Formats: sequence, C-alpha cells, structure tokens
Amino acid sequence: MIEGFNGPRPPLLYNRIRQTLQAHGADVVLRPELATRDAQNIEDGDLHIVENGRIQRAGFLNAATAYLEGFFHVDPLGVQAASSIAALHYDPETIDQSSANAYLAALQQRFSLPRHSRYKQPRASTTMPADAIAVFLQGPAPQRNGQAYCRYDDMLRAVCEAADGRPVVVKPHPLKPDHGLEIIEKIRAEGFAPITTAANVHDILAAAAVTVSVNSAACLEGFLHGKPAVLFGRSDFHHFVETVQTPAAFPAALARALTTPRNDARALFWYLGQHCLDITASSFDTRLLAIFATAGFDANRLGLH
Repeated sequence: MIEGFNGPRPPLLYNRIRQTLQAHGADVVLRPELATRDAQNIEDGDLHIVENGRIQRAGFLNAATAYLEGFFHVDPLGVQAASSIAALHYDPETIDQSSANAYLAALQQRFSLPRHSRYKQPRASTTMPADAIAVFLQGPAPQRNGQAYCRYDDMLRAVCEAADGRPVVVKPHPLKPDHGLEIIEKIRAEGFAPITTAANVHDILAAAAVTVSVNSAACLEGFLHGKPAVLFGRSDFHHFVETVQTPAAFPAALARALTTPRNDARALFWYLGQHCLDITASSFDTRLLAIFATAGFDANRLGLH
C-alpha cells in the first residue's frame, strides 16, 4: 500500500513504484493520508510506503524526495535528515574517481548547466556578488521537525558577524518568502547588511564561496558548483559538510569549509548514486526491489513473478 497523498494521480515516485510492481504481477493499493498514530495500529502483513513518514516498524517504509528532483529516499527509518544514510560510514577512498567524475558531469548536465532546481527558479540570469557567503533559508519545517540547532536569526547573525568583508547573500525559501524576509529584516535592524535575493539558485552558487543553511538541498546543489557547505542542523549528508550546533562555532567551521580539500564528485556519487533512488536510472527497479527485500518483502512474499 502506498499512503500519504490525496488526489487521483499519484506523485512521480509512487506511480513508478506501482508500475514496477504491477509489471511483476503485484497488487498495489493507493490510499490518502495516513496519520502516524493510525499506522502504529496496522498489523495486516502488507508493505506500506508512507510519504514523508517517520515510522520505524516492520511492514513500513518512508519515502520522500532526496533533495534533488528525481532522487528519492525509500527508507526504514525516515526521510531526508532522518534517513538511514546518516548512520553509514563514508570512505571516499573506496569510490572510483573516474566513475565519480562521470557521475558529477552527468548531474551537472541535468541540473546546474540548465540552471534547474527542485522549486521554480527565475529563468533570467542574475549577476551575483563574487565570493559571497550564500545563506539559504528553508521555512519553518526544520525547526518544527527538530532538525535545526538554532533559530534562523541566530544563524544569519552569526554569518554576518563572521563574514569578514565577504558579501552575505540570503535567499528566502521559494515557498515561504515572507517567513525569510521577516528574519532578514530583523538582522538588518541590528545594523547588518545581508543582501536579499530571489535569483536562480545556480546563479547564486556559481558566484558564491560557500553555502550556509540548516540542511538545504542548495547545499547539495552547491557541490555541483564545487562549493563547500556549513550546516546549522542535522542532515544525512553530514559526512562531507561542516556542521555546527551553536552560532559561536560558526567562524571556525567557515574557515574549515573554505580551506579543507574536498572531493565533491565522490561525495555525490556515494550519496545520490549509491544510496538514493534515481527515477531516471536503469537500475531503479532492481534497487527498489532490493530495498523491499531488505525490509522483509522479497519477491516471494510480494507475489512477484
């Protein structure tokens, strides 16, 4: 059963899951919103896939977009910052560099070169300040979900205080612009001068020196441009970013981000290529069924042929 949405047409991932399973002879039931409290009482022996879920029990997997359009989590622990990827060990030396380079080039063709992002972006190009600290606000969700280590105003204030002459460019979340503007205005009233922008995220990233957020998708998009990241919150890609839990820790983290050698190609290949589902990949069906099998629902249990 695929649960967690309303409307006659399922979102892209769920339609693809349905197609995959039906091609192997399985029955798939699409259901509307299922509250977490209701899920705890279900004991029907079926496999349930819950949109934006955080359900950790037998028979349930949680699904959501994995930051970049077309990539997904289907995970037994949770999604995005709560996914099981967070607990995995990352060793870049185990990643073949030529394969990683080819993967990065393909991602750049798919996202950064056409200036494409998950949320609608301006098509007109914008000239941005060079070597800026690019701050991406995300709306109230990270605070509500307990992922953020501090408030947005504390984060932005810390960035402005440590900028040391670098421009600070701030983009409110495209779906919550007013929320972001309130935070920016509060910091401006304290005498700081962050630059507000609604520019295409790729224009910002191309010019910036580093990204700052709680755990924004813009951080991963920044790797496509070779830009390091500092996070003020929990993430499941903490393996290759700087993470701070207090504003006071930001200056040192910024210095590390700007000076530590990193391998963005290997990082993206490991995270997206090996541990997320890509809707465009030829391996999608095989990897999806492997996830189901690991969750206790192999081909025999699902009645696949």
